[in-house]
Amino acid sequence: MKQLLVTVAILFFVLDIALSQGNKEGTRQIHLDFHTSEKIENIGSHFSKKQFQNALKTGRVNSINIFAKGHHGWCYYDTKVGERHPNLSFDLLKAQIEACHEIGVRVQAYFTIGWSAKDAREHPEWVIKDEKGKKIWFGSGITPEIERDEVLYPFYSWETLSPEGEYLKLILSHVEELAANYDLDGYWFDIVPFQYPNYSKLGIEDMRANGVDTNDPVAVEKHHIKKMKKFMDETRKVIFAKNPKASIFYNWTTHFSIEQSLDYRLESYDTKFDLEDLPTTWDGYDLFPLRVKYYANLGKEYVAMSGKFHTAWGEFGGFKHKDAILYESAAMVAFGAHVNFGDQLHPSGLMDIETYKNIGHAYGYVEKIEEYGVGGVHEAAVGLWFANSKVHDEGVVRMLLENQANFVIANTLSDWSQLEVLIISGGGNVKPKDLIRINDFIDSGGKLLVMGEGLINEKKNGFLFDLGVEYLGSPNYDIDYTLVGDKIAGELVRTPFLNYEPSIRVRPKTGTEVLAKLREPYFNRRMSAYSSHQHTPYKMEDATHPAITKKGNIVFIASALGKSYFNLGARVHKELFVNSLNLLRTKPMVEVDLPSAGRINLLHQPEKKRYVLHLLYASPHQRGRAQVVEDLIPLYEIPVSLNISKEIKKIYSIPNMEELDFQKSGNNYNIKIPKLKMHLGIVIEYR
Repeated sequence: MKQLLVTVAILFFVLDIALSQGNKEGTRQIHLDFHTSEKIENIGSHFSKKQFQNALKTGRVNSINIFAKGHHGWCYYDTKVGERHPNLSFDLLKAQIEACHEIGVRVQAYFTIGWSAKDAREHPEWVIKDEKGKKIWFGSGITPEIERDEVLYPFYSWETLSPEGEYLKLILSHVEELAANYDLDGYWFDIVPFQYPNYSKLGIEDMRANGVDTNDPVAVEKHHIKKMKKFMDETRKVIFAKNPKASIFYNWTTHFSIEQSLDYRLESYDTKFDLEDLPTTWDGYDLFPLRVKYYANLGKEYVAMSGKFHTAWGEFGGFKHKDAILYESAAMVAFGAHVNFGDQLHPSGLMDIETYKNIGHAYGYVEKIEEYGVGGVHEAAVGLWFANSKVHDEGVVRMLLENQANFVIANTLSDWSQLEVLIISGGGNVKPKDLIRINDFIDSGGKLLVMGEGLINEKKNGFLFDLGVEYLGSPNYDIDYTLVGDKIAGELVRTPFLNYEPSIRVRPKTGTEVLAKLREPYFNRRMSAYSSHQHTPYKMEDATHPAITKKGNIVFIASALGKSYFNLGARVHKELFVNSLNLLRTKPMVEVDLPSAGRINLLHQPEKKRYVLHLLYASPHQRGRAQVVEDLIPLYEIPVSLNISKEIKKIYSIPNMEELDFQKSGNNYNIKIPKLKMHLGIVIEYR
């Protein structure tokens, strides 16, 4: 009887996974690192199919990335092309694939590209060099020439190789082996060095053979990207010849910090998007919403990646608390993403069961809510133009998130019909071809909030189109001060407050209203002239150029508030931004009253005739170099207002499935949420 119950339990587990894999990607994923030194003996000696499966079942996992080849350059499968880890006595990859598929878990093979220590050792000619002839080498204060026994080997330290020439041939031979001999559902290629043109001897010979001027950085970069595209084309060709349904992802195609990936749209080579993000010690918790909203519009499945670690990859014995994993997982679903947490396998091959208890704590919750989030369409009345500038983009996003102002990324959004307001930060990135779309948006009644030099032309002598002000020039001083008028004041102070980013000078045109005036300092703070400890005080008279203006549907803020908020986080700047936005935003789809750590996101599931509003609340604390989510504090009696032009049939909350009362006034639906602890979804079904 006991054996029968176990068998039934396993069948239900497999059925649950099969049902949850209606999408190609698994919804509850693991990225299982295994970068293992040759100096460690008995690799995989404690691997047990049963223990491996038990860990995955404990974690409620339905998809996993496992290692074919890692950064040390060793393979974990039987290969005739490369070399299996010298201290591994069996085909670990095959054993893991069989263990996973036996319980219905999807399997992707991890394969390193840019970092492979063995290949770099044996073929130093494959290592990328910069234009000065120096090897591209990760790690703080270390080069390959330093005696490594004399110094602490730093974090993330690897020589970087370029997938071209003989190295590309080796990679393709590996991929052919894997595709021919292993039952894989997908491939995960790591460290593709898009940002590193190769000035090694072989790289220069290749450029000269192809007529590339090695002194022209633009030509060199274009040639380098051409080679990276060849690598992706060739690997895709090999994989799809054996398995046309395989998923393929090239890491670093979806990192905003790698400009080449965005400039050359390299994410188009991926069959899905994995958004690698370790908020504890990388860029914090507010980068993910920006990235996910950008990639959500590109028509492919997207996976949010974090880690089980307190810090980052490669941390043995480091644990993020299970409640932090729970919060991050809920946030991933709330923003429409599949969920992935990174772990690393012990060299013995033994899975850490405590890790999977923690992940299971979160994935058990994900199971309850995933159908109400994963793959949902992001909708909002506010669009943000992505400037591809960290300080401007993330600064504006933080102000929006902290005020629960739901938004979408406009650049990658094909349909702007839902948008009421378009925000253009001081980072700009508006090309002449984009102006037609923005002008059409304005002509159709759309509204524009512009900051700083966001719409300055290339010559920097005017704006790309009429904002109701005439451009006079760059700021006169290093800083200046804003003095708000009645229409934009709200609860702001009514004396001049400091702008850390000075305001460009403009002259209002006829019919343009001045909403805030500007005060300039007496002088720039220099060795020759200074006053007090920091900033020079403001003059008593207003400057001839204003701080904020409004003409029709356009509000212009002369200072780059996003950059200011990213760098210094002054609440007066956030309030000024929100007050300016609210002059234009008259019909938000969602209004929620939460503390600044609260987050919201509205998803539309048209095939199910429902919207889902996700509410999140947790407050990360900065502790040393790590951000920690610790306290999941309940909030009560939260007012929510929805403006949805549908005939609403029913409103209820998830995961508790409790029907919610609402009051209707036109297209407005007002709800009072009794309690929010960490996450709550509000499902709005319509006819």
